[in-house]
Amino acid sequence: MTAVTTHDAPHEEHPTGIMRWITTTNHKDIGTLYLWFSFVMFMVGGAMALIIRAELFQPGLQVVDPQFFNSMTTLHGLIMVFGAVMPAAVGLANWLIPMMIGAPDMALPRMNNWSFWILPFAAILLVVTLFLPGGAPAGGWTMYPPLTMQTGDAFPFLIFSVHLLGMSSIMGSINIIATILNMRAPGMTLMKMPLFVWTWLITAVLLVAVMPVLAGAVTMMLTDRFFDTSFFTAAGGGDPVMFQHIFWFFGHPEVYIIILPAFGVISQIIPAFSRKPLFGYSSMVYATASIAFLSFIVWAHHMYTVGMPLAGQLYFMYATILISVPTGVKIFNWTATMWRGSMTFETPMLFAVGSVVLFTLGGFTGLMMGTAPADFQYHDSYFIVAHFHYTLVSGAVVGILGAVYYWLPKWTGRMYDEKLGKLHFWLTIISFNVTFLPQHFVGLAGMPRRIPDYALQFADYNMISTFGAFLMGISQLLMLWVVLKCIRGEGEKATDQVWEGAEGLEWTLSSPPPYHSFTTAPEVK
Repeated sequence: MTAVTTHDAPHEEHPTGIMRWITTTNHKDIGTLYLWFSFVMFMVGGAMALIIRAELFQPGLQVVDPQFFNSMTTLHGLIMVFGAVMPAAVGLANWLIPMMIGAPDMALPRMNNWSFWILPFAAILLVVTLFLPGGAPAGGWTMYPPLTMQTGDAFPFLIFSVHLLGMSSIMGSINIIATILNMRAPGMTLMKMPLFVWTWLITAVLLVAVMPVLAGAVTMMLTDRFFDTSFFTAAGGGDPVMFQHIFWFFGHPEVYIIILPAFGVISQIIPAFSRKPLFGYSSMVYATASIAFLSFIVWAHHMYTVGMPLAGQLYFMYATILISVPTGVKIFNWTATMWRGSMTFETPMLFAVGSVVLFTLGGFTGLMMGTAPADFQYHDSYFIVAHFHYTLVSGAVVGILGAVYYWLPKWTGRMYDEKLGKLHFWLTIISFNVTFLPQHFVGLAGMPRRIPDYALQFADYNMISTFGAFLMGISQLLMLWVVLKCIRGEGEKATDQVWEGAEGLEWTLSSPPPYHSFTTAPEVK
């Protein structure tokens, strides 16, 4: 057998320029594409939120007409959930999971490329609905019939877009599951994986389980509209409430699909800046799995007011309160990790701690709404809007911002501007609270959600809320500037050990420490 010399091997062409990004199968490139797409969608969805807040700055109709206002609430929700937060989390997974588990790449690189490139077309389909006769759908992000089905030509575009977004999520999830289960480095058992990898494994299983449920619901709505079926049409014997059951069977696990990857990020950041291993690693894994399991059996707590039997209300109330227990375990473990740690507060740590504190506040209002009798008062009010923004924005978005600052030196080889990073943190947190804290008060006082006009009594708080929203939107441009500075090579060169004093363990601190490493020295033989 003759050895093949290097010059005999076929020369492999590597595309450059735009073709590099279109055809890439490299997990880092695809992670980068996901993160940039997510940022663009974050700004588009944010602009829609600012249109909503501009209309609500004062009572009376002044900026947009009611139909367009309702279209904005619908598209803002869909774009933020499916276009901004989920792609950002998948981008982090693509970048980090292979490196964290010692794999050369993702298990299915070509499918990885495909799962990303579906997204821009799905997003275009969604935004194009604004320019079609009859306007964009105005039934809220939940797409409840019959409101959503009365949309004009935009309706099939909306359904097709949701199908494409779901396809992308399912393909990305299959890829992540295959990578984690098959490509771990020798010796890395499941219970030695970093917490970020665990949260994504559980998230990916949730996605594969529930995205087809959403696809089924919107397909039934499509056949009701165009093929004379009557799944949700009361006149033909259907039941609109059935759509709510099917939607929320997808929708409640979806809430945890959004939040769990951010929990994984927080579980990496807090140990690194506390300079000690994560407290209660095993309990964190089991708590994450418990949250995922319980998320399937609490869906109708979104539906206390539809007329379900008292026994149903009681069951969903108890199940809802039960799901707060594993979440509480996580918050306790993060706090215990920080306790007596050698803490420093660089920008990623600020975002992680800010996320935990604000998410906990959102969790408390969730317990209030989980109590069925009380929820009759809060339902469909601005209190609900305040609650889910306190959980999803502070939990998921603030966690992802922390991830960007934490791993940016690894991604670009440059340290970010710490002063600008901290300014971005404080502007984001202050403006977030100025925006959403007043919404609790107007909600408790009875202001309904998804309305373009309101009673004079709510004017002051709405004015404050709108001011906060514009400040929050503008302050996100600071992060763009920080990231671009790193990409252009400004700032100090990042060292092998990015975070000084963290013992170079920022990748692995969430795994259990080696036996005896923190108590007694090993025996010398």
